Amino acid sequence: MEQYLLIILKILVASSIFFVWVIRYNNIIEEFKKYNYPGWLRDSVGILKLSFGVMLLWNDNFIILSGAAGLILLMLAAVATHIKVKNNFSDALPAISQILMNGLIFYLTY
Repeated sequence: MEQYLLIILKILVASSIFFVWVIRYNNIIEEFKKYNYPGWLRDSVGILKLSFGVMLLWNDNFIILSGAAGLILLMLAAVATHIKVKNNFSDALPAISQILMNGLIFYLTY
């Protein structure tokens, strides 16, 4: 049962990262502009998030753990940004849910 949960979580996280950073990239551009962050930071974060998302789909525990840990760190930075710019709690919920899902992926893989 845990293996199925792990597989579902990894696919859900990887596909949601892909959806937000590829399909809805225009929203990301606007969001980073709104927060007054430079384009190079946006692109660096995108490359890291996509890379860490792909790492979750690997068949090597160290790579999966690295991907989950990397996403947790990036999502903590996202929550910090939401707090810094005084966004509503609902704006931070996607990042918080990613922290929880990647934490569970890390726990179930470890």
